[in-house]
Amino acid sequence: MLRPNADPIAAIATAQGRGGVGVIRVSGSDIQPIILGVIGGPLAPRQATYTAFSDASGEPLDLGLALYFPAPHSYTGEEVLELQGHGGPAIMQLVLQRCLALGARLADPGEFTLRAYLNNKIDLAQAESIADLIEANTAEGARSAMRTLRGEFSEIIHHLESKLIDLRMLVEAMLDFPEEDLGSDDLVARDSRLQDIALQLQSALMTAAQGKLLREGAHVVIAGRPNVGKSSLLNRLAGEEVALVTNIPGTTRDVLRQAIQIHGVPLHILDTAGLRETGDEVERMGIARARDTLHRADLILFLQDASAGFTPADAQIMGDFPEDIPVIHVYNKADLPPATLTPVAGALYISALSGTGLDQLKQAILKSIGWRDHESGVFMARERHVQALKRARQHVTNASSVGLDAEFLAEELRLAQLALSEITGEFTADDLLGEIFSRFCIGK
Repeated sequence: MLRPNADPIAAIATAQGRGGVGVIRVSGSDIQPIILGVIGGPLAPRQATYTAFSDASGEPLDLGLALYFPAPHSYTGEEVLELQGHGGPAIMQLVLQRCLALGARLADPGEFTLRAYLNNKIDLAQAESIADLIEANTAEGARSAMRTLRGEFSEIIHHLESKLIDLRMLVEAMLDFPEEDLGSDDLVARDSRLQDIALQLQSALMTAAQGKLLREGAHVVIAGRPNVGKSSLLNRLAGEEVALVTNIPGTTRDVLRQAIQIHGVPLHILDTAGLRETGDEVERMGIARARDTLHRADLILFLQDASAGFTPADAQIMGDFPEDIPVIHVYNKADLPPATLTPVAGALYISALSGTGLDQLKQAILKSIGWRDHESGVFMARERHVQALKRARQHVTNASSVGLDAEFLAEELRLAQLALSEITGEFTADDLLGEIFSRFCIGK
């Protein structure tokens, strides 16, 4: 694994552009020369000092607050200096360049957080949650990222690892003392512990899937024949006119995308071209893109005309849907007189024009993508976390099927623990660390 490199690093920690306050962060094993060069004297630990930030000749570059955090009681575990001055880009660059001239180098993206991880201030799941907290675009997503940052996700993983270690100790004892007869109590205890781990793994996986949904959202594709109201439904879900609506078939010729939220869950709604045979080359290209989009969807809203019911054309369109993607049958124009409607069992009836049935549709969307109502304690999770939990669950399942073969059982339990340790970074390849932290902003 990568080891901490304690050479001084510096970066602007606030967002680009102008602001009332700009923060420059410095971290390293010995940053006293930088403090003396910028401030002109020592700083008291963990106390804000109002002072000038000076250039090489002693002339002030800016006035602001300086804070010094001695190691290991800092964000990175190293000595840390924070200079909080005015947020003008030119001023911040002058102060940053002064720090660089005094021996610091410009920090790489995510390097401050990487050092915090390598110095055991946080684990890998917590480190990732920092980026998720910054990037969260819903209140629920931000709260979930904070739960992960506080260590709630890591506590669950460590608890599961502890149970696996206890069970491995029991199994290893069976291997070390094969001459001892295994009593029924030993086998019952082993099987009971294994079942308990399997149940807790399943619970953790379900919660992690919720967290992944909060972080990444779901892709919901609106598909159907021309003129059934797909663009009108997109506009209604978005709450604004994002798609052109006319009575002319084939108006939508490309995939339109709109980000929305339902109960804090981010969704990417995609309005596609009406699916039909056409001689128009541009429309045909749009239809091809629509069919391609269907295969990348998490959910398909199959929009149909309530006055026509399920038609042969609808049946033909549905035949192109991927079998592994859930479909909600939605019938539009439910505001028409009842005598003109053709009821279809199990379908949702809405009016994209008036909004009738929209709340029921939103609930159906959340249920279909796997979101559970009134979810509490959801922590932010990523695809790699979900995949690691799935691997651990599979190894535990394998362990349950090996019978009395203690060697195979011990190996499956070891692999399950290894999969869990990847989540918190106790065992993580260096190339994965590089991929994770390269996505952070500079200064974090």
